[in-house]
Amino acid sequence: MNSTGSDVIIIGGGLAGLALSILLAQQHHTVTVFEKDDYPRHKVCGEYISMESFPFLEQLGILLSDMKLPVINKLLLTDVHGNEMFTDLPQGGFGISRYMLDDLLAKRAVACGVVLNVKTRVDDVLFDGDGFTVLAAARQYTAKIVCGAWGKRANMDVKWHRSFIKEKQKGLDNYIGVKYHVRLPWTDNLIALHNFNGGYCGISRIEDDKCCLCYLTTAANLKQNGNDIAEMERNVLMKNPALGKIFSEAEFLYDTPVTISQISFRKKDTVLNHVLLLGDAAGMITPLCGNGMSIALHTAKIAFGAVDNFFISGGRKQMEYVYNKEWCKKFYFRIFAGRILQRIFEKQLAGNMFLSIFKKLTFLHQPVIKLTSGRPF
Repeated sequence: MNSTGSDVIIIGGGLAGLALSILLAQQHHTVTVFEKDDYPRHKVCGEYISMESFPFLEQLGILLSDMKLPVINKLLLTDVHGNEMFTDLPQGGFGISRYMLDDLLAKRAVACGVVLNVKTRVDDVLFDGDGFTVLAAARQYTAKIVCGAWGKRANMDVKWHRSFIKEKQKGLDNYIGVKYHVRLPWTDNLIALHNFNGGYCGISRIEDDKCCLCYLTTAANLKQNGNDIAEMERNVLMKNPALGKIFSEAEFLYDTPVTISQISFRKKDTVLNHVLLLGDAAGMITPLCGNGMSIALHTAKIAFGAVDNFFISGGRKQMEYVYNKEWCKKFYFRIFAGRILQRIFEKQLAGNMFLSIFKKLTFLHQPVIKLTSGRPF
C-alpha cells in the first residue's frame, strides 16, 4: 500500500468535517478529508440553521449576507388534530439546503488547501500511541490527529461496536427521516412543526423559492403501512389537516424522497479510540429543536481549538480532555432538553396536552425555546 501523510485526517465531509478542515487549513495545518459521497448532494435535514451560526459561516468564507436567504423568526406548532399555536423565535434562523451549503463548504475547503477525497469510504483507523494510520481505497494515510465527522450512522460505528449500535433498537433508537424539496405558497419568515401520530414534520423556506419538507417518525409507523412511504403519508401524516393541505397542494421536486433509517438519539462518546468525534457522530439534538446544524458547526470550532493547541503543546490527553469538557459544557443540556421534548411529542396524548398548555402559558414560550438554543460562536 502507498502511504500519504497529513497533520489531520477528517472522516466525513459534512458541515462539521468541512468547517473543521477550513479552520485548520487557515492555520496552515495539512488536512485530508474523506467523504463517501460527492458534491453537491441531498441529505436528510430540516435545512433550518439557527442565527447563532451565521457569523461563524461568514468567518469561514461563506458569504451568506450576499445570498438573500430567507430569514425565519416565527414558529407555528400544530398537534395531530391541526390545532395551531404561533410564537416568535427570539434568535431566529435562516434557510439553506444542504445541497447548496455542503457544496459551498467543500469548494471553500479545497480553495484553502484541504485535500478532499470524495467517493472514498474509510475502512479502518489504527492508533499506535503516537499517531494514526487510516486505511481507505487500498491505501494507507497517516496523521497525528484523526477526527470523526461521519454523521448519524456509519461503518466505523459498526466496526467500533459503539453502544448505540449494539443495543436493541427501541424508543430513541429507531426512527426514520424523510425529506423532500417542494414548492408551495409559504411565508418566508415562518417555520412550521406539524405533529402526527408517531412523529412530526417541519417545513420552512430555503433558497430559490423552495421549501424543505422533512419529517421524522418511528420505524414501526412505516412497518404498519407495509413499508410504503406514500401509504404512511396518506394514512398517518395527512390525518393532521395542516399536513393534508401541504401534501395535497405542494409541487414535489423529487421523484422519490431522500431517506435515512435507524436514527439514534442516545448518548454517544465525544472521544473514542483517541479520535475526536464531531457533529452527529458525537450526539444528536432532536430535529424538533431545529439546532442540529448549528451544533455540528459549533463542534468544529471547539475541535479546532483543541487540535490547534495540540500542535503547540503536544498533549494528546489534554486535547481529548478539553474537547470533551467543552462539548459537554456547550451541548449536554441542550441535547438533554431536546430528548425530553422528543419523549413528550412521541406520545400523542402527552403532545396534545403539552401544546394546549403551552399555547395558554405564553410566558413559557421563550424560556422553553431557549433551552435548546445557543449563542453566536
